[in-house]
Amino acid sequence: MLASLQAKFPPALLALADGTVFTGQAIGAAGMTVGEVVFNTAMTGYQEILTDPSYCQQIVTLTYPHIGNYGVNAEDVEGARVQAAGLVIKDLPLLASNFRSSETLPQYLARQGTVAIAGLDTRKLTRLLRTQGAQNGAVLALDPGESLSAEHAQKALAAARSAPSMAGLDLAQKVSAAKPYGWTQTEWQPGSGYGTQQEPQFSVVAYDFGVKYNILRMLAARGCKVTVVPAQTPAADVLAMKPDGVFLSNGPGDPQPCDYAIAATREIVEAGVPAFGICLGHQLMALAFGARTFKMKFGHHGANHPVKDLQTGRVIITSQNHGFAVDAATLPANLRATHISLFDGTLQGLERTDRPAFCFQGHPEASPGPHDCAYLFDRFTASMRQARQAAA
Repeated sequence: MLASLQAKFPPALLALADGTVFTGQAIGAAGMTVGEVVFNTAMTGYQEILTDPSYCQQIVTLTYPHIGNYGVNAEDVEGARVQAAGLVIKDLPLLASNFRSSETLPQYLARQGTVAIAGLDTRKLTRLLRTQGAQNGAVLALDPGESLSAEHAQKALAAARSAPSMAGLDLAQKVSAAKPYGWTQTEWQPGSGYGTQQEPQFSVVAYDFGVKYNILRMLAARGCKVTVVPAQTPAADVLAMKPDGVFLSNGPGDPQPCDYAIAATREIVEAGVPAFGICLGHQLMALAFGARTFKMKFGHHGANHPVKDLQTGRVIITSQNHGFAVDAATLPANLRATHISLFDGTLQGLERTDRPAFCFQGHPEASPGPHDCAYLFDRFTASMRQARQAAA
């Protein structure tokens, strides 16, 4: 944090389960938060990252040094509230400037009740997480006038060490909608903001395992009348709606405990309904047909990840946010790899060879991130159109 700002914010600390303690300044709400500490390499999009339900129970470290320079606005959100457990940054700029900004990052964090820390060495923290792997941590932010003590560090360290591992956690139910709802908002455009769908062409049921708003916007912009349903909605209820297609959303946590979603995915795909999964939805589709998933060392979080499309040979730059991956060695005969990461070779895309179903590990909705793989949404609408023509 800039020296001119240090006197304005109370002290704070980050304690990792391995005993490492960082000190800094509290730039959000006072209190303590606990979660898995992960690093994200995106240079922009901190508001979208904070409100992404996939970050539930995770403390996000942003590797880009200057965070908060363009403030916060009411439009750049991917959920109804901040979903990340906490935020860790290096420098909070002296000023926030953007024509769309309505408040500063500290004001937003405080209003959302989000604990955050600035002024620590995020390069050191990132190297530690990259070397040792993601681990649980706790951020303790004090009230104005308080001073850090050894007792504070011990309290945060105990909280970090007692937190449950992300492996084995079903968090989709925690962030999912409580009841079904319709979605008609389309993508944001300069000068006009978000639009409203006028002429729907397809009926799509979207499972909410922690869905990001821009996914729904991109579906609506492509003529999909979207009905969002809770994570535990039985496949029979979805099939009764007679949708043209079913979407399986992103979400937080370990996919393996989500047996209800795995069973629903299996039934829907076997029924021949076109299906498209993203992130957690990708992992659920793999599990539904016999593949296995595993927890990654530190996951993929960022907006600059190169992925190769195996069908075209094209390399696309993608947005990523996941800590679990599908084991390529366990794919059954009717699941074919379509994309791989050029960072580590992990699977990034799959398709059924005998059903109109496919999935992608990254975040093609590009919020934040590049737009290179938006074509996957077009592929989904094309599969629905083909299925409708075949049934005619």
